[in-house]
Amino acid sequence: MRAAICCGISSTMLGSATRAAELRQSGAANASAAAQQSSGAAKNELARIVTDETGKRVTIPADVKRVVTLAPNLTETIYALGLEERLAGDTDYCDTPPAAKLKPHVGGAQNPSLEAIIALHPDLVLATTSINRIETVDGLAKVGVAVYTTDPQTVRGMLESTARIAGLMGAEALGSALVAKLRARLEAVSARLADVPPVHALFVVWEDPLITIGQNTFIADAMRWAGAESVILSQQKWPHISFEEVVRLQPEYILFASDHAGFGAEELGALRSREAWKQLRAVELGHIAVISEEINRPSPGLVDAIEQLAREVHPEVFRAAENGKVKMENGHGQRQMTHANFGVQELQGLKPGDSSANGLSRLKPRPTNINELRPAL
Repeated sequence: MRAAICCGISSTMLGSATRAAELRQSGAANASAAAQQSSGAAKNELARIVTDETGKRVTIPADVKRVVTLAPNLTETIYALGLEERLAGDTDYCDTPPAAKLKPHVGGAQNPSLEAIIALHPDLVLATTSINRIETVDGLAKVGVAVYTTDPQTVRGMLESTARIAGLMGAEALGSALVAKLRARLEAVSARLADVPPVHALFVVWEDPLITIGQNTFIADAMRWAGAESVILSQQKWPHISFEEVVRLQPEYILFASDHAGFGAEELGALRSREAWKQLRAVELGHIAVISEEINRPSPGLVDAIEQLAREVHPEVFRAAENGKVKMENGHGQRQMTHANFGVQELQGLKPGDSSANGLSRLKPRPTNINELRPAL
């Protein structure tokens, strides 16, 4: 059976696990490059110095007319803001919306061509700690190209990054309007699930070997907003787990991400044909939820995925609400949770910051109210 991973996962998870820390430490190494940028920017009295999400100071033009994005979530954010006319180029894997595929490409997210980026004469390059390499950021900075690096680790962090990107491009009003709409949609989901216990789910990042998500990833945070929590509580970001552990925990739902419309039926049929997976009641009951690959991207489309996931795992709540009734309990049985520190190789990728620094509460075992898990906007 196909590995349960899509371009969205690979574009957000397969970077170095120490990338965010390296980017934060690169400020001193980039001092001379920053001086070069400041010297060139001095010709423009309105040039400004900003601090990116890794703590690095970057000199950018006051009027950003051309931007190059180095990750799919950044490209999607530019389109969501309505600033696509300023997008000079993106990566080979930027496919949302489809129009992004028509933009000039600069290569892959991990190995873009610096020459191709420079040839597009960007006023600003947007990078992210989740996939882009420190060598790319440093290489561009050394030749005087302004690079702003984002580091969203939660749903709230995605909203903040969206607003910051809008501000960089002089589109604060567009950013405020978009964030307000996204926030309202999240609050609507939160209100419907206010008194509903979360379902316990296994998010499958990769099937063989079996890899899932840690509790401090933005995917885990998105699940909490949707009224779900992972059956695995691990400090690792992408822990490998044994199938025996999954059988012991008996998740109520198995979650996959895909952009393939028929993937759900295919996956359920395949799982039901395998002896090991038939041991899971979720498979027997057909509780297989295939969520849009937007669940893998810290961009505005993440809210679409949260709404979809909430409807998938709490269908009775949304049916009741649409019928003018509010059902307070979801009828799911109790499930055992586990704190896990598997001590095995994990997928390299996002390095979220301390959740407490973002005003979030850590995942609690056996919550009685989903609001104990879901951070307030």
